Amino acid sequence: MANLDDDRTSSAHAFLKFGSIYEPLKSINLPKPEGGSLWDKLDNYYRIVKSTLLLHQSPTTGLFPTKTYGDNRKAKVHDSLYCAACAWALALAYRRIDDDKGRTHELEHSAIKCMRGILYCYMRQADKVQQFKQDPKPSACLHSVFSAHTGDEVFSHKEYGHLQINAVSLFLLYLVEMISSGLQIIYNTDEVSFIQNLVFCVERAYRVPDFGVWERGSKYNNGSPELHSSSVGLAKAALEAINGFNLFGKQGCSWSVIFVDFDAHNRNRQTLCSLLPRESRSHNTDAALLPCLSYPAFALDDDVLFSQTLDKIIRKLKGKYGFKRFLRDGYRTALEDKTRRYYKPAEIKLFDGIECEFPLFFIFMIIDGVFRGNPAQVKEYQDLLDPLLQHTSEGCPVVPKYYYVPADFVDLEKKNPGSQKRFPSNSGRDGKFFLWGQAVYIIAKLLADKLVSPKDMDPIGRYVPPQDQRNVSMRFSNQGPLENDLVVHVALIAESQRLQVFLNTYGIQTQTPQQVEPIQIWAQKELVKAYFHLGVNDKLGLSGRPDRPIGCLGTSKIYRILGKTVVCYSIIFDLSDFYMSQDVMMLIDDIKNALQFIKQYWKMHGRPLFVVLIREDNIRGSRFSPILDMLAAFRKGIVGGVKVHVDRVQTLVSGAVVEQLDFLRITDTEEAPVFKSLEELDLPKHSKVKRQSSTPNASELEQQPDVNINDWKNKSTYEILQKLNDCSCLASQALLSGVLLKREGPNFITKEGTIAEHIERIYRRAGSKKLWSVVRFAASLLGKLVDSLAPSITNVLVQGKQVTLGAFGQEEEVISNPLSPAVIKNIIYEKCHLQDEREAVVQQELVIHIGWIISNSPELFSGMLKIRIGWIIHAMKYELKIRAGDMPAKDLYQMSPSEVKQLLLDILQPQQQGRSWLNRRHRDGSLNRTPAGFYDRVWQILERTPNGLIVAGKFLPQQPTLSDMTMYERNFSLLVEDMLQNIDQPEYRQIIVELLMVISVILERNPELEFQDKVDLDKVVQEAFDDFQKDHSSPKGAEKQDDMTAFYNTHPLGKKGTCSYLSKAVITLLLEGEVKPSNDDPCTIS
Repeated sequence: MANLDDDRTSSAHAFLKFGSIYEPLKSINLPKPEGGSLWDKLDNYYRIVKSTLLLHQSPTTGLFPTKTYGDNRKAKVHDSLYCAACAWALALAYRRIDDDKGRTHELEHSAIKCMRGILYCYMRQADKVQQFKQDPKPSACLHSVFSAHTGDEVFSHKEYGHLQINAVSLFLLYLVEMISSGLQIIYNTDEVSFIQNLVFCVERAYRVPDFGVWERGSKYNNGSPELHSSSVGLAKAALEAINGFNLFGKQGCSWSVIFVDFDAHNRNRQTLCSLLPRESRSHNTDAALLPCLSYPAFALDDDVLFSQTLDKIIRKLKGKYGFKRFLRDGYRTALEDKTRRYYKPAEIKLFDGIECEFPLFFIFMIIDGVFRGNPAQVKEYQDLLDPLLQHTSEGCPVVPKYYYVPADFVDLEKKNPGSQKRFPSNSGRDGKFFLWGQAVYIIAKLLADKLVSPKDMDPIGRYVPPQDQRNVSMRFSNQGPLENDLVVHVALIAESQRLQVFLNTYGIQTQTPQQVEPIQIWAQKELVKAYFHLGVNDKLGLSGRPDRPIGCLGTSKIYRILGKTVVCYSIIFDLSDFYMSQDVMMLIDDIKNALQFIKQYWKMHGRPLFVVLIREDNIRGSRFSPILDMLAAFRKGIVGGVKVHVDRVQTLVSGAVVEQLDFLRITDTEEAPVFKSLEELDLPKHSKVKRQSSTPNASELEQQPDVNINDWKNKSTYEILQKLNDCSCLASQALLSGVLLKREGPNFITKEGTIAEHIERIYRRAGSKKLWSVVRFAASLLGKLVDSLAPSITNVLVQGKQVTLGAFGQEEEVISNPLSPAVIKNIIYEKCHLQDEREAVVQQELVIHIGWIISNSPELFSGMLKIRIGWIIHAMKYELKIRAGDMPAKDLYQMSPSEVKQLLLDILQPQQQGRSWLNRRHRDGSLNRTPAGFYDRVWQILERTPNGLIVAGKFLPQQPTLSDMTMYERNFSLLVEDMLQNIDQPEYRQIIVELLMVISVILERNPELEFQDKVDLDKVVQEAFDDFQKDHSSPKGAEKQDDMTAFYNTHPLGKKGTCSYLSKAVITLLLEGEVKPSNDDPCTIS
C-alpha cells in the first residue's frame, strides 16, 4: 500500500484556519492571450510546460519522476509516456510557426529522449522479455518503475506490481504515433528486433492477468492480478497501430517492419468485447477504461458497447471533484493505513463513499469531446475542471492529483454522501506536481484551443469518426456494425491425382499440389517454423516468435518466403493434429465455422484465400455423401451462409493479401531453413478410390478388445509382446501397448519400432476405421493435446465463468485465469485419466466445443457460472442412459466427435416438458445451473445469517464476506459456487439450490426473522426428507431410509411438493432463534 508518491503532507484540519491555501491563486494568474497571436498562445503553453514538466525531466535517462521533489527519484513508464506525449503535442503546434526559435526541435527531442530512455530501460531487461513471451508470469515481466537518473531497477517483482500490459502497450502505441509524425526514435536493427519481441508479449494480453493501471490488480488490494479490460484494450490498440509499421519511418526498408499475429489481435478484440462493460472480475467499472475507450487508444469499435461502458463509468464514478478510480478505492483516503502494502480482508468496506476523486478524468472527457466533435461535452467538463485547478506562485495552472475527504469529515460524508467539502492533494506547492495530470491537461488545452488538431495528435487514425468508418481497414480493426458482404476465395486441393479424377466424375473441379506449382502449399506448422526467425537477436538473447499455431485468418493470406510463393491450409486440415479432424462431420462443421469467422473478422484490403484440402480418407465410407454435399455447396457459391468463389490458386493469387516475410534473409554463409510443402500422394492415376473401405459406423464389437486387461497386467513383457504381434484387434493392441508403455516407457523397442511409434500407428489406423473408442484411448496414451485449448478456456473465462477439469466424483482443478497449453495439459493428464484414460481427451473435445458455443450462443450457458467439464460428461452419459430406456446405454467414448458435440448441444438446450423431476434435477445439477437472481438471494440470506452457511463441509461466513464484497460482484457469485463445490450428487446439489431459494423467499416475507446459529443446509434437507418419508413411507418398510430418489423425483410445488417440506424445515429452524422487534409489528399492543 505504500505507493511511490506521498503527496498529502498533513490533514485539512490544520489548514482550515488559513482558509486560502486550497483556493486558486487567481491574482497572479498568467495573462491568457485570448485574442493574441499564435506565437503568444504557444509561448504561454511553452512556459507552462517548461516550468511544470520539462524542468523535472532527467537529464540522463529522459524519464520523468513520479515525485518532483526530494532525491530518491523514481519514474513510472506509464506517467513518463504521457509527459513525452505532452512535449510532442506542443512540438506539433510549433510546427505551424516558421521561426520557432528552436522550440520545435527542443520539444520533439524531449519526447524522443524520454521514449528512448524507456527503450533503454526495457532493453536492459531483454532476458525478462525472453522469459515472459514463453511463460507470462509476474516474476518474468518487464518492470514498470525505474530509477529516473540511472534507469536501474528499484523494486523487485515481490515488492511491486510490475506486470502492467497497459504500460508496454501504451509505449508501442505512442512509439507508432510519434514516428508517424516524423520523429526518429528507433535507430538500429537490435532495437527493431526488441520491439518485435515486445509485440510477441503484448499479443497474449487476452490471457495474461496483470496489475493494471493502478498497480494493485484485484480491487481488494491483496496482491492478486486480474484480467483487465483496460489492459486488453490498450494491447488491441497497440497491435492495430504497429501491424506492418516501419519503425524507421519514411527512411525504412523491409527489415524494419513489425509483424503482428492477425489471430492474436482478433482474440484480444473478442476478449475486450466479452469483458466490457466490466473492467475485471472484482472491478464492476473503473476510470482506467477512459484512456482505453477514448484518447489515446480508441480501442473499441462497437458504438453500443462504448456508450454502455462510458455510461456506467459516469453513473458510478463521477463526482463534483473528478472521477473515483473505482468503488471502494482506499488510495490516499484518510482511513488508509499507509504503512501496509496490502489491505486486510474486508478492509475496503471502510472506504465506501469516501473514495478520492481525480480531476484527471475530467480532462480525459474534455479530450474525448474534442475528438468526437462534441463541444457541449468539452464545455461541461471544462466548467467542472476550472474551479479545481491550483496555481504555482508564477501563475501556472496545476492539476491536483486527487481531492479527498479529511479525517474529521469522514463520518459526516458517509452519513450524507456528497455533503462535505473535499480538499486537494498538495500539488503545486514546494515543487510538487502530478505530472500525468499536468501532461494530459496541456494536451487537452492545446486541442480545445485548436492549436493542434485531433489529426495532428493521432496521425495513424486511431479515432475514426462514424461517417468515415469503412468496412476495410489496414489496421484490421472491426470498425462499427457495418454490413459485411465479403466473398471468400476458395481453392479446392485434392491430395492425389486419383482423388481429383474421382471427384471430377461428380463435377467437382480440384487441383493437386503439382498443378499449383511453382506455388507451394504449406501446413500452418511450416509457417510457424518460418516465423521462428522473426525477431531473433543473439546479442540480446532473444529467440524468434514463440511456437504458437497460426489461426485461420493468418492462413488466409499468401506469403512470399525466400523467393517462394506460399499458400497455407488451416490447422483444421492437419492430419498430424488431434483426432477430431478425422471425423468428416466435424471437419465439415469446422470448415463452415472457419468461413463464418473469416467473413466476420476479415478487415484487410484483398480477399482471403481459404484452402480446402480434400484427403482420400475423407471420402471413404458413408461419410462421402456429406463431403459431396459440401463440395456442391462450394460450387454453388454459398457455404453455411457465406459467399464463396472457387477457382484455381493461380487465378486467386492476384486478389489476395500478400505478406512478405523479409525477415528470412539468408546470407551466403548461412544455411537456409528447410520447409516441407504438401506433396501429392504417389498413387496410380486410374486406380479406383475405394469408397467403402471403411464402415460408416464401426460396430460396438469392433471397438471392444478381445483381451481382458486385468489378465495381462502382471504377465511378462515378452508374453505381452508375443500377444501384441499375434493380435489383429486394434482395441486389444491399444490395451496391450498401454501396459508396455507404462511399464517400459515410450522408447521401448518392439517389432515395429518404439512402443510410442506403435501406438501412433494404432491411433492412425483406428482413426481411418472410425474406431473412436480406440482412437481416444491411443490419443490419451500418447498425451495428445488439441490445438486452441488455451484460447477455448479463455473464451469461457472472459464470459465471467470458471472452468474445472477433472473426472466426475474425483478431485477437480478450478481454472480462474488463462493458462498456457503446457499447464493445461499437465492438469488434464493428472486429473482426468485416473479411472478411464479416454476421459483426458474427451474433456479436451468438450473444452473446444464449449469455447466455440459460448462465443456464439452464450445464452445456452445462462445460470452456469462454473463450467465443470467432468460433470457435463456425467450429464451426457446420464442422457444416453435415459434415451436407451431398458436397453444398454450407448458408450459415449465410442461416439464420433461430431455426435459428442451434438449431444452436448442437446443437453445445453432448455429442459423439455415430460421429463421426470429426478432427470431434470440431475441434468441441472450436473450443469451447475442456477435460477435467475440466485446469487443475489444468497447475499440477502447471508445478511440475515450472522454465523454463516455450511453445506457438504464447505463454510461461507458472513464476515468478512459482506464487508469485502458487494452483492452484484462476480467474485461473490464464484464464492457461492465454491461453497457448493463439495456436493457430490447432481440432484442433491439442485435440491440445495432450491432450498436456498426457499430460504430467501421466507426471509423476504418475514423481515423480523433471522437465523441465530450457523445454518447447516444438509441438516435442513435431512429434516425435510425425514418429514417427506413420514408422509410417503410404505407399510412394508421396503424403502431404504437413506434413498432420496423419491424425494428427488417429486414436483417442487404443491402441498406435497419438495418446497413445502423444505419450507417447513426452514421455518422450524428460524423459530428456534429470537424474533427482532419491529415498529409496525401487528402483535404489539402499545
